[in-house]
Amino acid sequence: MWIFGYGSLTWKVDFPYQQRIVGYIKGYARRFWQASIDHRGVPGKPGRVVTLVPSEDPEEKVWGAAYEIPPDKEGDVMDRLNIRERRFTDRKSLTMYSPGGQKLSESVLVFLGSKQSEFLLEDAPILTMAKQIAESHGPSGTNSEYLLRLANFMREEVPQARDDHLFQLEEAVKKILAERTDDKVTQTENC
Repeated sequence: MWIFGYGSLTWKVDFPYQQRIVGYIKGYARRFWQASIDHRGVPGKPGRVVTLVPSEDPEEKVWGAAYEIPPDKEGDVMDRLNIRERRFTDRKSLTMYSPGGQKLSESVLVFLGSKQSEFLLEDAPILTMAKQIAESHGPSGTNSEYLLRLANFMREEVPQARDDHLFQLEEAVKKILAERTDDKVTQTENC
């Protein structure tokens, strides 16, 4: 069994695996349209985490990392993921490709976000999403950490790949965080 991660599973793996492979799936777009009220936000002030949405382009790529689960650990890993990814109720088996375009696996399990209205934030202007991400935090940490770690994964492990949505959000969140730091310094100096 293979699990494909395209969000926090690219950098935060808390289950045993035999091997990890970086690659992509096709026909989807990664978007910060899923509400997080249990990891990167709280009820009433949700964070934004990624989900996959069908792309109009069947060749569009979403890069991530796949993990081969040892057969004797499949049940335990699925139990753990069913808790961790409980808001990601739709699951699909998709084909994964190597950076060179070869099929790596005909069947990687992918968790897709909930279609329940309370968890589906959908699209918004980049600045609106960035403000929400910059302000949100939950039991797993800040929402901005989630975004920045995902952007780091992309830069370090697949520097040839493009993800305009991710990198535009990263730039906007970094700007907001820098302005806050500058404001705090100014307030401290004025005291």
